[in-house]
Amino acid sequence: MLPTVILKGTLIKKSQQKRRTSPCNYKERFFVLDTQDLTYSEQRPGKKPIQKGCIELSRIKCVEIVCSEAPIPCSNKYPFQVVHDNCYLYIFAPDNDCRQRWVRALKEETKCNALLLKYHPNFWMEGRWRCCYQTEKMATGCQEYDPVGYASKKPLPPTPDTQRRLSDPGQSVVVALQNYSPHGDTELALHKDQEYILTDSSHHDWWTVQDHRGNTGFVPCTYIAEKSCNNFNRFELCLFVQGKEGAFMVRDSRCAGVYTVSVFTKAPGSNGQKNPRVKHYQIRQSEAEETSKFYLAEKYLFMTIPELIQYHQHNAAGLITRLRHPISQGRENFQSPAELSKGQWEVDPAELILGEEVGSGQFGLVLQGRWRERRVAVKMIREGAMSEEDFKEEARVMTILSHCKLVQLYGVCTQHSPMCLVFELMEQGCLSDYLRARRGRMSQDTLLGMCLDVSEGMAYLESNNFIHRDLAARNCLVSCNNVVKVSDFGMTRFVLDDQYTSSQGSKFPIKWSSPEVIKYCKFSSKSDVWSFGVFMWEVYTEGRLPYENRSNGEVVEALNAGLRLLKPRQAPEAVHLLMEWCWKEKPEDRPSFALLLHELASLSDL
Repeated sequence: MLPTVILKGTLIKKSQQKRRTSPCNYKERFFVLDTQDLTYSEQRPGKKPIQKGCIELSRIKCVEIVCSEAPIPCSNKYPFQVVHDNCYLYIFAPDNDCRQRWVRALKEETKCNALLLKYHPNFWMEGRWRCCYQTEKMATGCQEYDPVGYASKKPLPPTPDTQRRLSDPGQSVVVALQNYSPHGDTELALHKDQEYILTDSSHHDWWTVQDHRGNTGFVPCTYIAEKSCNNFNRFELCLFVQGKEGAFMVRDSRCAGVYTVSVFTKAPGSNGQKNPRVKHYQIRQSEAEETSKFYLAEKYLFMTIPELIQYHQHNAAGLITRLRHPISQGRENFQSPAELSKGQWEVDPAELILGEEVGSGQFGLVLQGRWRERRVAVKMIREGAMSEEDFKEEARVMTILSHCKLVQLYGVCTQHSPMCLVFELMEQGCLSDYLRARRGRMSQDTLLGMCLDVSEGMAYLESNNFIHRDLAARNCLVSCNNVVKVSDFGMTRFVLDDQYTSSQGSKFPIKWSSPEVIKYCKFSSKSDVWSFGVFMWEVYTEGRLPYENRSNGEVVEALNAGLRLLKPRQAPEAVHLLMEWCWKEKPEDRPSFALLLHELASLSDL
């Protein structure tokens, strides 16, 4: 009896046998699921497809979605896994509905197999499981496997009784946050961004709305949000009274169990004029029930709401402004921004002995010093370089970040002017000077090691959802034992002059900036990846200035025309390919720092 085809379609699979991971290891394949096998083939225009793999359904032990925050270097962003024999096949679907169809069908066909009791919900990457950090690929999973759970979105509860007494919400206007297709006669279709009149909000899960044609029906309350208007509610009034850009509060929504972030902004409106207003963002949860995470912008997921708020306090990441100033809801005296905890990170000025100047930059002078019998570098913040509130906020974050490839912050001194940061001393100074002073005398292993050091530090920042914004050789320092560490991470967003001038009078950071930063000031880990490509070019040219004979305007024109920096003479072809990967036009086509670290480590093993 011939097998019956259940599903077929084009998906992307990740190569299983190749040691190195790069975009070319993510292959588009035509998958066919029938009642006996899961097969995948390479489609060739005008030629017969070539079958590349076939898995008997009886050998499959687990089928499940992959829940991961790791950047995915292919166009399909919805992964799921098929575990068979001792192999993990990762498949990437173009959207969540497609992924659910395949997972549901595969689970149904394999539910009677000898299945895993536990599985790994995250990827195997760089020699470990990202979910439980076990370093054995065949280690027992860390989450119970449900062979009949279809990884589907939690179903909506039944609609309420249409005869119940309705409340009067005051005919407020709501906006659809996403499309919704009705499943019964009592429900109403929603179209994203369209306005509706809210006629009842008394039910826990379903609200009644009316569309512009007069049609009325139930809609899920999480699919809509109240529209702001000139009749301010008390939350908006609190924020307007405060009047600070980025003033925000986290509050209960009218829908039970749902929280909203309200933030005040003076950002210009469509007419280019300042437009003071309050924007509301609903905190949502990802679809995977077991590993559900919170988010305001879909790409930035967090295990807890406090972690989400902390991230957006330092990165707008899809919001109209970052969350700068928390405001209390229930007190007349509003809370001020969180202060640094006195004692733990505050340096007593009497304990700080300042020495000679060792450098200068956009923030002020850098001096050698001693603190508690320890040699340190003291970065003096020149008056007017940044606001005191922002300085304290940034320093608090920097104390949280700790990694052997980041320059460690020991503490801050805010009790006198100028304020200063106290760092570990990096005896050999900035990497750009170090490279130029040793030009012609460094080995390939040394150059590759510098790139490895910095990629390791940046991968750590990336894993903590932290953006550097000004990665370059000048912002990396060299220790007495020649270890290169990342410095000044994240501080450039607090510089009051958008295009600061270095001590040498050169304008930065256009020549290190990605197209989306130059055009839209849109920063992300992927814009840092672009800068890392320029950093590698600096290393392999031993400290040359990129585009040294071109003005910033000429550089922008060249980038718009698709031109890139030429291959450095000392750079091996494999390293140049990594540079070019970092300089892809679209951010989503660039690798993550985790992948770059893996690639560079692979090269160092050759």
